[in-house]
Amino acid sequence: MNIMNRFRIIISVAFLLFGFFRVQAQDLVVKTDLTNWATLSLNVEPEVRVGKKSTLALGISYNPWTFADNRKWRHLRVQPEYRFWICRPFGGHFLGLHASYTRFNVGRVDFPGHFLPALAENRVQGNEWAVGIGYGYHWILSTRWSFEAEVGLGFSHADFDEYRCETCGDYLGSRHTNRFMPTKLSLSLIYVIR
Repeated sequence: MNIMNRFRIIISVAFLLFGFFRVQAQDLVVKTDLTNWATLSLNVEPEVRVGKKSTLALGISYNPWTFADNRKWRHLRVQPEYRFWICRPFGGHFLGLHASYTRFNVGRVDFPGHFLPALAENRVQGNEWAVGIGYGYHWILSTRWSFEAEVGLGFSHADFDEYRCETCGDYLGSRHTNRFMPTKLSLSLIYVIR
């Protein structure tokens, strides 16, 4: 095949793909969760319309940092979510069904009110799987910008190893937890792609 024919094929495929994404772009937003930024976690969540009143989102959160005194909230989380919108996608009330997988390494974190007191003195490293349902509201600020709040409750299963944090090296054992708990809490700033 000569160069001119290859060029024509590449141009044809590019126009087909551009046409597809152009149609889909009217139903696409990209958001970032401000509550994740409070823990210095990098995050992004694209969301696309898949039906008259439904969307699919895929949240990704990553925190690679270790701070002074070996304090850390390191994790990689992937959280897909299906949403049913009461009125219309990307506006008003919605109900969500989400799942998540998190690989974490957390230690020397003292939560207000001594919530999870073991994390103030020890380090845990492992995996968590969770499923939950959520409720949220989406405020339209302008043609390109929106704001959203969501809270979710569900079931979490975690398998992890625990270490004493004086040196973060003394192995204390393997543990697992199964519990009902908040599985999502987000305040998101949204950019609408049109």
